[in-house]
This record gives sequence, structure tokens and C-alpha cells, in this order.
Amino acid sequence: MIHGHVTAWAIALILFIVALFLHKSEKEKGFKIVQMILRVLYLVIIATGVGLLSMVYKIDVWYILKAVAGLWVIGLFEMILSRVAKNKKNTVFWIQFIVAWLLVLYLGFDKLPMSIFKV
Repeated sequence: MIHGHVTAWAIALILFIVALFLHKSEKEKGFKIVQMILRVLYLVIIATGVGLLSMVYKIDVWYILKAVAGLWVIGLFEMILSRVAKNKKNTVFWIQFIVAWLLVLYLGFDKLPMSIFKV
């Protein structure tokens, strides 16, 4: 389950970057297709995350924080792509994205005991 979760968000990050490059090169149809695939991956990420939470014996505040930060990252993926599509400024969202991404990585790989490095 952990590997599926990590794989899903790694693919989502790659597709997020691909979508940004597609928009920059003015390939709107490709951008929309990648954005739709990303939305399906969001569901996979959430489903595997819920599956991982259901495997935890005692859920403490770190797991809740990781879940909230993970949903925050998914929301920022969507907000950044929608603002890029509308050619609006999104510096604040990029700063939030970096903070949320680092928080998720710290909690997932270092703080929580179900890290792929500790299993």
C-alpha cells in the first residue's frame, strides 16, 4: 500500500510538471488531458492514503497533520494549474506548495513510522 501511494504521488508530480510545460508551449489540448489524468490520480492518492490510515493502530496528531498537508498539496496542484490556465499570477500558491510539499515529505519519510525507509 505504501509503495502504491508513493508511486501515485510521484506520477502526479511528474504529470503536474508536464502539464506546466504543455501550457507554456501552448498545447492546450494536451494540457487539459494531463489535467484530467491528474484528477484521477488525486483520487488514487486519497484512496491509498485512507487505506494507509486504516492500517494504523493508533492515529495521533502527526497522521492527521500529514493527511491535511497531503490534501493541501493536492488542492495546490489544482489551484496552480487552474490559475496557470487563466494566465493569472500565482506566486503565493507556489510558496504554499513548497511549504506543504516539504512538510508532507518530512512527515512521510522521517516522522511517521510507516515510511518506506522504515518498513
